[in-house]
Amino acid sequence: MRLPIPPPGQHRREYLIKNSFKNTKKLKDFSAEITGTVQGHRDGHGFVVPDDGSPDLYLPPNEMRAVLHRDRVKARVAAYDRKGRPEGRVVEIIERSNQPIIGRLLQENSTWLVAPEDKRYGQDVIIPKDAIAHAQPGQVVAVELTELPALYGQPVGRIREVLGDIDDPGMEVEIAVRKYGVPHLFSDECLRLAKALPATVQSADWPGRVDLTDVSLVTIDGEDARDFDDAVYCEPATLSGRGKAAKAGWRLLVAIADVSRYVHNGNAIDIDAYDRATSVYFPRRVIPMLPEKLSNGLCSLNPGVDRLCMVCDMLITGEGEIHAYQFYPAVMHSHARFTYTEVAAILSNTKGLEARKYKARVNDLLHLHGVFQSLLSARNRRGAMDLETVETQIICDENGHIEKIIPRERNDAHKLIEEAMLAANVCAADFITRNKQTGLYRVHEGPTPEKVEILRNYLKVLGITASVSDEPTPGELAAVAEATKDRPDAEQIHTILLRSMQQAIYSPEKTGHFGLAYSQYAHFTSPIRRYPDLLVHRSIKAILNSRQYTPPESWVALGEHCSMTERRADDATRDVDAWL
Repeated sequence: MRLPIPPPGQHRREYLIKNSFKNTKKLKDFSAEITGTVQGHRDGHGFVVPDDGSPDLYLPPNEMRAVLHRDRVKARVAAYDRKGRPEGRVVEIIERSNQPIIGRLLQENSTWLVAPEDKRYGQDVIIPKDAIAHAQPGQVVAVELTELPALYGQPVGRIREVLGDIDDPGMEVEIAVRKYGVPHLFSDECLRLAKALPATVQSADWPGRVDLTDVSLVTIDGEDARDFDDAVYCEPATLSGRGKAAKAGWRLLVAIADVSRYVHNGNAIDIDAYDRATSVYFPRRVIPMLPEKLSNGLCSLNPGVDRLCMVCDMLITGEGEIHAYQFYPAVMHSHARFTYTEVAAILSNTKGLEARKYKARVNDLLHLHGVFQSLLSARNRRGAMDLETVETQIICDENGHIEKIIPRERNDAHKLIEEAMLAANVCAADFITRNKQTGLYRVHEGPTPEKVEILRNYLKVLGITASVSDEPTPGELAAVAEATKDRPDAEQIHTILLRSMQQAIYSPEKTGHFGLAYSQYAHFTSPIRRYPDLLVHRSIKAILNSRQYTPPESWVALGEHCSMTERRADDATRDVDAWL
């Protein structure tokens, strides 16, 4: 863009700024204030991420001297650079981040300081000699600020916690949980309440529940799973009609741990569960949402013991459509704890070693595979996306050192359980909606226009001729995935397709799930490790008891909190993976 010559008597900088503003997107004018969160950058500059979702505002290094990463501020546009990009100035610090700063204690000459592990903080923290506690140079510590940063002064702090040496096993997790503010200690009242719970199902729990202890429900999970919150059973069923008019289908039972029986609205366990809102899975450690007494014991559908559960009992057609369903509380008895590897081996060879080991369960597994095939055909007709991206698993030795990194194989057993859970989740959303109950839905919106354009350009560069419309359907993106699945760069392409979509969130507004091609969808199947599922259970139970469930705060606030904690868990686990 060629700028006109300024008229006589007008200051050149003032003129350039004014005319640059005319030729750029008017994100904000010079008088408008932007409220948002500071996001630092390791190179010294930063950004204000506005609350209203508008474009980020650049903060030059001198503006970052008085603020820190995660501070909430008010800022305004101060100038525009040569390319027309706005530069901001902080006019007010609304709220300082209360997260401790994690870093290594260093001594330079006679000065003690902590170099933050998260380089987005951009400044070392000065530690007075009497505030280093018992920490030694080089150790990882958590710092609480006592003097805030200023234009001409570094922040000052005191050591609040010594985490240990940088090479200690598990240090990467200790850093991540503090860096991202993941709650990792249960309150004393929560632990006391959990300890007081019985170790087994009590006789007083049976009334009002369906006895499913003689039904061959089984769990199918990974080798390293410790909490089992879902069990499945399937048998052939005749759906309607007689003789030639009869339709063959399936009866599928999905039994889910009845966590809401023990975690009551507003009690100490519920408060801690809400704060966490999700379990966080690291390579060698789990930060559970619930105390171990519940997550691995009383609520876990362990084999050979009675457990309380909520059941989604479905009739599914041979074409994979849900013909009918009902929800009810029950008592179950898991007849086997399978791994995905074992089930895949049995399905591939019904006369093999694994099949002989579980001879009594082989027919049940074949029925599960049958309903899976039906559900899969319905998925394909729906146009749901099935992106094959490779996840890795980090294998460590007893000392925490990495032995190997291997790809996680996804076989038919994984997909079988996934389809069964999807069916139950769809029924949960429908049940809440039909009964005019409010609840949390899992919402996933399609690509924005900007991301559609990026995707088109990317596919064009790769020579992929598949078309993507201005408002693509899941089927369009699924067609791109199918057309490219045999290419050597298929994983990269599928990752780009995944990133073209918006992030899934929790919301009381049922605007649908784009990726799965559902008009409404809720999370029902993992209440041991996800708080939204626990809320859905409470809503379903309220309907069954002809009443309305009212949570302690608004559904909108609950959705925002659960979405935030999910992102927090993702950030922490990615951080640990990158460290390892």
